[in-house]
Amino acid sequence: MVKTIKKIGNSKGIIFDAALLDLAGLKEGDKLNVTVHEGGTITLVPDVETISSEDAGKAAEEIIAANSELFRRLSL
Repeated sequence: MVKTIKKIGNSKGIIFDAALLDLAGLKEGDKLNVTVHEGGTITLVPDVETISSEDAGKAAEEIIAANSELFRRLSL
């Protein structure tokens, strides 16, 4: 797919149409890490937020507490 760099306000940019965003699993507001490689290649990678092990543990405890009856029935 070929895209053209265009003037957007006081900057230059590339427009990602809806089909391209859908294929990439992206939506408006998503953050991307941009890396410029030797030779001028540019990669865009979604910035995935990580969760600390402490926060993950708390979230798991909340899920288990909220669904304890379901988990009990599934274990039978």
